[in-house]
Amino acid sequence: MKKIIGLVGTGYWGKNIFRNFYEMGSLHTVCDSNPAVLSEFKQNFPNAHYISSLSEMLSNPSIKGIAFATPAVTHYEFTKQALKAGKDVFVEKPLSLTVEQGAELLEVAKDNKRILMVGHILHYHPAVKKLKELITSKVIGEIYYIYSNRLNIGKLRTEENVLWSLAPHDISVVLSLAGEEPVTIDSFAGAYLQKEIYDMAVITLKFSTGVKSHISVNWLNPFKEQKLVVIGSKGMLVFDDTLQEKLFLYPHQIEWIDGKIPVAQKSESQVIPVEKGEPLRLELEHFVECIETRKTPLTDGLEGLRVLKVLEEAEKSILNKRSTV
Repeated sequence: MKKIIGLVGTGYWGKNIFRNFYEMGSLHTVCDSNPAVLSEFKQNFPNAHYISSLSEMLSNPSIKGIAFATPAVTHYEFTKQALKAGKDVFVEKPLSLTVEQGAELLEVAKDNKRILMVGHILHYHPAVKKLKELITSKVIGEIYYIYSNRLNIGKLRTEENVLWSLAPHDISVVLSLAGEEPVTIDSFAGAYLQKEIYDMAVITLKFSTGVKSHISVNWLNPFKEQKLVVIGSKGMLVFDDTLQEKLFLYPHQIEWIDGKIPVAQKSESQVIPVEKGEPLRLELEHFVECIETRKTPLTDGLEGLRVLKVLEEAEKSILNKRSTV
């Protein structure tokens, strides 16, 4: 594979992106503002170029695409610079911190004929891909309700709240499963450790089809839970990313006695086999493929903008203590 990728940021998540691009043989240059970090990477992984200046990366014609794994507050400006420099861009979620900025990035990408891809990794998870296939083929009938829990006593952030840090993943998948944007959003949150930085949040989405969804995110939970549940008219699907087996079908049925009394007919859960593969590797391979073939990414800028709209409206709902339309 050709070395055509530049990576900016080698921190908490950036080091995982580094590992994958390096193993893929597509990593050309790494940029980080910390010289000590660069020195350590250079010593352990010599087959890459290491710099501390983004401008040097932007001016290098050998670098076709740039991946940004930097703090969310930098995403807008860095992505804009890279697109204007003629580079395709993969940027970790969120695309930016406002819908206005996100919409501008889409225009910049369009004007410069560049690929813009957002890091919504769940779309590349083999279990989530299989879940989508089962829903499309009506294995569980019509969707009634979707809920997602992303909970942990985990990495606490000071530069962004739990809503913007954790919820984009699940919002992205819920919008994909619902097939539309919500008509109303109702949210509440709590800031306990730091003033105005939410540690937990719950978002409720209502769609025009009648489908409803809630998304719960919390980094002050006593245990880890990463679960997506889809309730349908003919059964239920559960994606649990904390288990070795990831996807389960519950073919429960509801029978009506005399057409008046609903009775649950429970069935044993079934493990749904899924293909093997690291979601991040599959996501980054998709980015490289899009660069080479010029096809639109699965999680392109428009998909990232839809998620931004929900995040922005959810925050308005929290601040105003009422639903937003």
